Amino acid sequence: MNKVNLSEKFALFHQQWKPKVIAQMNDYQFKVVKLQGEFIWHQHDHTDETFIVISGQLNIAFEDETVVLNAGEMLVVPKGIQHKPFAEQECQVMIIEPKGILNTGESRSERTAENDVWI
Repeated sequence: MNKVNLSEKFALFHQQWKPKVIAQMNDYQFKVVKLQGEFIWHQHDHTDETFIVISGQLNIAFEDETVVLNAGEMLVVPKGIQHKPFAEQECQVMIIEPKGILNTGESRSERTAENDVWI
């Protein structure tokens, strides 16, 4: 049983849009990521995805609305729902999703990150 310090983990990398695994519980991974700018429209057909904002502000666009998340807030995006995260300033986010899920969901693009990268 090892505790995880989120600030220390975020200090270990500078890349944006490249999630890093910090823990696993059963088949679910806890990933930290730095985000700024716009991502791509995508969806995860077989799983929900949880976003927890650690610092800054994250926006998640959906077909008919945009949800604004501030530090200390979270959102669960249901499976199969198209969404596009974006942030005007860099924010730090934890993502919780099953092991093996690509950050771009069912789409591949220049934003597709290597999967299962631990720090």
